[in-house]
Amino acid sequence: MRIAIFGTGGVGGYFGGRLAQAGEDVTFIARGAHLEAIQKNGLKVESVQGNFVIKPVKAIDDATRAGIMDIILVAVKSWDVPTAAEAMRPMVGRSTFIVPLENGVDASDQLASILGQEHVLGGMCRISATLGAPGVIRHIGLNPSIAFGELDGRSSLRAEALRKIFTRIPTITVEIPEDIRIKIWEKFLFIASVSGVGAVTRQPLGVFRKVPETRALLQASLEETAAIAKARGVAQSGDAVQSTLTFIDGLPPETTASMQRDIADGSPSELESQNGAVVRMGRTLGIPTPAHEFIYASLLPGELIARGKIT
Repeated sequence: MRIAIFGTGGVGGYFGGRLAQAGEDVTFIARGAHLEAIQKNGLKVESVQGNFVIKPVKAIDDATRAGIMDIILVAVKSWDVPTAAEAMRPMVGRSTFIVPLENGVDASDQLASILGQEHVLGGMCRISATLGAPGVIRHIGLNPSIAFGELDGRSSLRAEALRKIFTRIPTITVEIPEDIRIKIWEKFLFIASVSGVGAVTRQPLGVFRKVPETRALLQASLEETAAIAKARGVAQSGDAVQSTLTFIDGLPPETTASMQRDIADGSPSELESQNGAVVRMGRTLGIPTPAHEFIYASLLPGELIARGKIT
């Protein structure tokens, strides 16, 4: 099958790299110095599970040159999803299906509104990976996993075909859950809270989960997000907050989220699609979100500076 990776950063570079390593026909969509380095030296992946290099590699910056794809994995930052959807149109044929791997909860709906519901699955992944240098992906933590499925919960041959591809990669856990939206919200429950508290405290997970005051902020953030999910009809388990806290307590103490790292670097981040999204959904639903309100308000000035909206 012909697979495109739209967005070859930490997430797209790792999962796409493993697919290419397994012998799949993978085309990477990248840009700038990163693209030039990949074209010249191959895609290098430095992983806690073992380093590897994909060379030769198919890497381009213009989707019109890629041809029709069977599968497109979307791994751009959340704010780039609508733009990416328009750019990938030339790769979408009658049978093409698209799997978003963003951190927020809106990517599938955004893609479907532009490219058609029939082309879009729900998807999510867990990994701690970053762009270490042009042409270099660094997988720095978490055992990689990916989940995807039809948004209406039905089984499908196309989802099963992708699952079979990933089962050939021993370093990645793959799952087709009964309800992919629940899995997406489980990830969002975790990532929005960890990203926000990590960014506002400027400390790794091992520090803010240990200090009573910031642990209380973390728990409040989780509870608010869980309340939003329930109000939106997402059937999370009754112990979702506690099980997420248990998961957080088991992670390496040096763990940081990508949003936190972007904010620390003074780069644009996913603040709006994570903590900002919780705040906006809370206001719409009439659910108080004081923890996320505090985090969002504290981080917003730096976000606006990073985006050149204020000086």
